[in-house]
Amino acid sequence: MTTDQAQALLRAMFDAAVAAADPARVLADHLPPRPKGRCIVVGAGKSAAAMAAALEAAWPDVDLSGVVVTRHGHSVPTQRITVREASHPTPDAASEAAAREILAVARAAGPDDLVLALISGGGSALMVAPRAPLTLADKIAVNRLLLRSGLTIEDMNRIRRRLSDIKGGGLARAAHPARLVTLAISDVPGDDPGAIASGPTVPDPSAGDDLSALAARLGPDLPQAARDLLTAPPVPAAGFDTDYRLIATPQMSLEAAARVARDAGVTPILLGDALEGEARELGTVMAGIARAVAAHGTPAPAPAVLLSGGETTVTIGTATPGRGGRNTAFLLSLALGLRGHPAIHALAGDTDGIDGTEDAAGALIAPDTLARARAAGLDPRAVLDGHDSYALFDATDTLIRTGPTLTNVNDFRAVLIA
Repeated sequence: MTTDQAQALLRAMFDAAVAAADPARVLADHLPPRPKGRCIVVGAGKSAAAMAAALEAAWPDVDLSGVVVTRHGHSVPTQRITVREASHPTPDAASEAAAREILAVARAAGPDDLVLALISGGGSALMVAPRAPLTLADKIAVNRLLLRSGLTIEDMNRIRRRLSDIKGGGLARAAHPARLVTLAISDVPGDDPGAIASGPTVPDPSAGDDLSALAARLGPDLPQAARDLLTAPPVPAAGFDTDYRLIATPQMSLEAAARVARDAGVTPILLGDALEGEARELGTVMAGIARAVAAHGTPAPAPAVLLSGGETTVTIGTATPGRGGRNTAFLLSLALGLRGHPAIHALAGDTDGIDGTEDAAGALIAPDTLARARAAGLDPRAVLDGHDSYALFDATDTLIRTGPTLTNVNDFRAVLIA
């Protein structure tokens, strides 16, 4: 298999993974019965606008109204549902304004109304309602600390829920006594409803947890108001019933990619949809597995492809980082572990089209990736240590630029052993 053929197959698998989470394709199959009265729509996430547009197309004869918020640049035209835009991954004033508007809309619902919540990844930053006495400035400072902390997404969401009036079931409480149905696209390991956009429509599973150790992990720069809320004695929240429907998940996308591989005569090896940990460490581990496939035909003989999803982390620490993201960091570590193996190619990308804060979804590596980087005057290991992986893949012209895909089932990784 040539490099061009390998990369075309990898890209076809990535495209299939993204398409499997397209709201226009999947949302209508998960809708509840049409309401007799009003349907009030609320929601947040990178896919919120696309989900709203899909809902309008599916229910042209239903009285729809409401507000959703998505990331700047991720909006699509809608006729009946208002779409707001806000900042991601760091919230801004528009994030708070959207959250307050969404809460007001939900509170206006009556017992005969249906409140339909459209939730997807990114909602934690896009819809913020800081819990008093926390201010928006405090919340932004906390968010920046979280992004640099190396904490798992689960721990990040435990903190976010504790500091919010809308996360951890806050939106559901605002909608009561109306009937509430949530349609969600999962971007988190394990598809935990409490973690997707920090769970605005489900009870907070960590409401009774002691978060003082997590507060300590965030260090002395943690705003005092946030520290007080995180270290206060926890009070378990009352539970409530919820109708929560997952319309797209990382596993569904991996299975779609696996079908593409099988059609091409390549054996898919699904390693899981919830792989976590440091991106560079996962790259080293994945290189070892790929080399075992090539050398020993285990866990399956070549041609084969290792498929995985989940969300890794990149711990920045106190260093000033370059440009990079989880997926390009993973790939550069993988390339270093493969040491130019002639039969192994790989792709890693964020299914929302944005790896971290950059303009690329991810990148591709080939057997000659490291050689090309060195020819461009770059030291791959130094680049990895400096968190500047984007620069290396930009210099070797192997970034994947899709633009916003209007969905988000987290990271997609495919390592092809030809």
